[in-house]
Amino acid sequence: MASTYKKAGVNIDAGEEVVRRIKRSVRSTFTKNVLTDIGMFGAFYEAKFPGIKRPVLVSSVDGVGTKLKIAFALKRYDTVGQDLVNHCVNDIAVCGAVPLYFMDYFATGKLSPHIAADVIGGFAKACKENHCSIIGGETAEMPGFYPAGEFDIAGTIVGVVDKSKIVNGKTIKKGDVLIGLPSAGLHTNGYSLARHVLLPKFSLKKKFDELNGTLGDTLLAVHRSYLGPVKALTNKNLVKGMSHITGGGIIGNTMRIIPKGLSLKIDWFSWQRPFIYDLIQSTGQVPEYDMTRTFNLGVGLVVIADKKNVDVAMRLLKSKKEVPFVMGEVY
Repeated sequence: MASTYKKAGVNIDAGEEVVRRIKRSVRSTFTKNVLTDIGMFGAFYEAKFPGIKRPVLVSSVDGVGTKLKIAFALKRYDTVGQDLVNHCVNDIAVCGAVPLYFMDYFATGKLSPHIAADVIGGFAKACKENHCSIIGGETAEMPGFYPAGEFDIAGTIVGVVDKSKIVNGKTIKKGDVLIGLPSAGLHTNGYSLARHVLLPKFSLKKKFDELNGTLGDTLLAVHRSYLGPVKALTNKNLVKGMSHITGGGIIGNTMRIIPKGLSLKIDWFSWQRPFIYDLIQSTGQVPEYDMTRTFNLGVGLVVIADKKNVDVAMRLLKSKKEVPFVMGEVY
């Protein structure tokens, strides 16, 4: 019997069907800077930055980790694409950059066009919300490499900031104030521990009054983008540094921008920790140290501002319908 690529597990027709399904949503993210359509060997982006005197490109790459396991279990695939884009956008936004374009990698054992289209549709939705373009990507079918029905995704974001407006924490000093902005849930970190603790005991369809929905809904809550409030603050020169709270927790991520010789004093009671973290901790008897190092605990972004600018920053954030809170200081 003759061997073919399809019999080996790679379906080129399915790949072409994915491209057909995603073309409209991906094209909807294009700006005038995008010079090539989907399907070229390379993606072209015209580097015009009106109003930026000394443009510096800022890039980041990431994935969504084992949150994908929740999506597989619930067969809901559109939100993880949004998670990935927003995570990447936040990583460059805290440097003062605005996103220009995003590129994705989708890999699976057997390509299902409708699943791939749902995921990439999530990319497109978040890119439009963050005013950036999807200019390219890779869809890889690798039979025998991934379990049936599973896939992995990764993404790269490229943005730009004027060199004079880079936010890097270098001017942070003792007495500066930490302002927190709420997360939408676990975002994209801590799922290995959360699944280890919760899933042997609870169904993803179990409802909790304190969650206002099912456990699965809470665990799949979309990683929010902070681009809007960050731009509002940086446009007014109100921040000295910002940290996106991902793996490593509040202290681990914020210390990345704190100058040598300084530390953080966190008031852990200055905000109400969402119920999902209490559920994880109590169910798994997770030590507080592990909780603070693994999860964002309800804080998705930390802004560091001079004490004299705190009131202005708080008013500005509230005017953007944010719910900011002072959560500590630098010492």
